[in-house]
Formats: sequence, structure tokens, C-alpha cells
Amino acid sequence: MRILILHRVPDSFVRYAANIDHSRHEVTYVSAPDRVVTLPPADVPGNRITRPGAGDTATEVLEVIAGLPAPEVVVALSEYDLLAAGRLRDVLGVPGPSEREVLPTRDKVVMKSVVTAAGLRAPRFLPLPEALRDGSSAVPWTGRTVLKPLAGASSEGVSTFDTPAQAIDGALTHPAPADDLEIEEFVEGPILHVDGLMAAGAPVAVQASAYVGTCLDFAQGAPLGSVQIDTDPAVLEWTLRCLKALDIENGPFHLEGVSTPDGMVFLEVGARFGGADVVDTFELATGVRLPSAHVRLLVDGAGDPPVARVPGPGERYGWFVFPGHVLGTRHCRISGHERFPDHPQVLRWVQRTPEELISPSVIYADHLVPIAGLVGPGTTGQLEGLLTEMFASVRVEPHGPAVS
Repeated sequence: MRILILHRVPDSFVRYAANIDHSRHEVTYVSAPDRVVTLPPADVPGNRITRPGAGDTATEVLEVIAGLPAPEVVVALSEYDLLAAGRLRDVLGVPGPSEREVLPTRDKVVMKSVVTAAGLRAPRFLPLPEALRDGSSAVPWTGRTVLKPLAGASSEGVSTFDTPAQAIDGALTHPAPADDLEIEEFVEGPILHVDGLMAAGAPVAVQASAYVGTCLDFAQGAPLGSVQIDTDPAVLEWTLRCLKALDIENGPFHLEGVSTPDGMVFLEVGARFGGADVVDTFELATGVRLPSAHVRLLVDGAGDPPVARVPGPGERYGWFVFPGHVLGTRHCRISGHERFPDHPQVLRWVQRTPEELISPSVIYADHLVPIAGLVGPGTTGQLEGLLTEMFASVRVEPHGPAVS
């Protein structure tokens, strides 16, 4: 079988050699230049092609594979490559999710339109061009309002306002074009993320988690984490209804919603594994590594899914990350952390030294933020208390010269 891989996620994370028989299949990796170092080691067979990495992904891939036999499978694991993979399947006649089928899991207006049409509750919303045209008087809600990109990630470019009118005014200075933005009502309540794996429309493993902090607060400079909770039957039913509405039948998913007294409110879903250290905590709890399982489903089909274990109430795990993108420098100084690295329920602690670089962008990667790690095993209450204490105690401050 000829397999085309749109490479973006590091091989150390996916473990391609362990999940694709490279002696049986003809594997071609296409990578942007800055990701070449994260390809599988040289002793793993396969073609390695570099695309320019400056333009449209699908267009660049088509150009660099021109003349090669058409692939029979297209593998894309990053959310930034899912639409490109769908377009490639359309152009090359490859089975799998088309661009049209991928779009509802990438465009937040299309996504919520599909979900609400299926009878599920979501925040009320308007595409920004419609809100600009008709004005705030036509917005069917009052109060706090969110302005966000249609295909954004990590809450980057997301802002909240007290009223729809303020959100519409704020959109006038947003760097993204109006066609790429939407406004939606702000729904109060604890935010959950539900992660899992589907195979042939059936759940293989599902695990709910509660955020400690919010992704929006992280984008604005606050630490963030989550801890696993009981996956309540009502939450599982809601999850499966959301996935069914959006035709997510094979592969991993990362679903976010607000828990309200009237039930769950859909926020968004990705047809991919979650960011930060969600993959590691999910594997610790269930024994299933989502990127590896995704690759196997794409290559081998859904006939032999992995077997997941069900963790007990004292076998919960969580993750945490401290932001560095708001410091205004590429270096940081950390204090108040001394008792946490050796805490019995801190499973992994990754910390930058004052000499090591941190990313100036919103990012969750352990090696590019001031501090990140895992907690567990323990009960949900124990781990939530630990993260709350950690977030109140640890201080991350700029160190070194300011950067633009």
C-alpha cells in the first residue's frame, strides 16, 4: 500500500515505525523544512520529501509529489493539516474524509450549525460579516460575547466583551479578516473536555476531564491544566450525539463543552487528539495512545481496534502548563516551585532554566513553555487541589532583554 503522510507531529510522539510496517508499505513523508528534524530516524524506511512550507499545504504537497504513483492512504494527524488532507483525497481520488466532510470539524460556524440542527444546545452565534451588516440590535442575545476565529486553536485571537456591540467594535481592530471571524454568546459554567477514540462509529475509549483554569485565560497569561473525572453516562451520551452529528466515526476526538444546570452545552470538537499532555494522561488512564491508534485506523481500518482498560476512581491523571508567551522575553525566572517537582503525585515536571528559550507564541509543548507536566495517579479531588495550590504558589517572571 502507498501511504502519504503529511508530517507535522513529531515521530517521537506518534511512533510511526511501531504502527506502520514500513517493509510492507511504501511510505512517503512530506514535511516543511522546520519539521524535518522530527521525522522518523534514518533507519526507518520511506521516502522523505521537503515542501517549501510557506504556502498552502495541499498545493505544496501536490507539487512535490507530482510524478509519483498516487497514494492509497493519506495520513494527517495535526488539526492544521486535516483540511489539506481532505483536499488531497479529493484531487487524488483517495478514500477517506473529503474536504467537505472535514470542514464541519474545522469551521466553528459550520460546526455549531450542524450540532444545533441535530437538536443539541450550543452558544448562539453569528458570522462576523452578518453581525457587521445588521448591527448589534440584530444579535439574538445580550451580555457577554466572544469574538473568535472560525478555525482558530489554543484560544489564540479570542477575546471576550461585555456586550455584542463591544464585540462588534472590537472586531474592527482584529488582525484577521471579517470573513474568518464569528461572535457567540458566552455560556457560564465549568468547562469539560472529553477525549476518546472511535472505530466504525463505536466508542473504543472515552475519558472526561475538567479544566483547572480556561484556555482563554491561558492565552491571556494564566496557568492551565485539567484533571480526569468520572465519565458520567449522560456526558457519554451527549458526546456520542455530538460525534454522530458531525460524522466523526473513526479516529480520535477532542470535544469541549460547558456543564450547566440544564445539561451540557457544545463548544467545539476536533477530529484529532487533544493538545498539551492530553495524549499522555489518556494513555495512562486507558492504555490507548491516541496518535498511534489513529495511524493504525487510517492504514489498517477499524476492524481491530485497541482494547482499552477502565481506570478506577483513584487512577485519575492530569496535566498542567504555565504560559511564557506573555512575558515579553525569550527567557524566564521561576520561583515558588520548590516543593512541587518531588511531590508524590507529580508524575512529570519539565522546567526551563533561565538560559533556555521559551516560545513567544501561544503553545502547550512541554519543551517550549516555562513549566509543564503530569500529575497522578490519584482521585479527581486530590489532583485538582494539587493544581490549584501549584497555580497559586508558582511565579514565572521575565528574565533577560525584552523582545518584540
